Amino acid sequence: MEYTSEQISNAYLKILELLHIVSDLEESFPGRHFTLDGHLAGSIGEIMAAYYYGIELYEASEPTHDGKTSDGKEVQIKITQQDRVVINEESEYLVVLFLNCSTGEISEIYNGTGAMPWDTAYIYEKHNTRYMMVSKPD
Repeated sequence: MEYTSEQISNAYLKILELLHIVSDLEESFPGRHFTLDGHLAGSIGEIMAAYYYGIELYEASEPTHDGKTSDGKEVQIKITQQDRVVINEESEYLVVLFLNCSTGEISEIYNGTGAMPWDTAYIYEKHNTRYMMVSKPD
């Protein structure tokens, strides 16, 4: 499915509403974090990557890859608001996006093969996961 600019504009407005809600909650409950992680953030990243990179998305919760490019590359898509993302499997190709909590802007952090991040990721053996450390955009 291809997304229209109207759908993406509407999604952007809804994301800003969510970020304002997060900010209100964090002000009301000092010391608690209400970041948009998990499925919500993942789906935001997937629809944005699909739109901007022309990725055809698979059904939700497919293992390893979230979609494929027009030239057939399988892509895993990640989005974060922090300085790391969890990667559970080596993907053919990886796109990592950053969601700015203040502005709602989405920036590209990584766009390349999945091998390098997988090979260099920090392994957290307690949970059998790997963390790709990233630099937050300014």
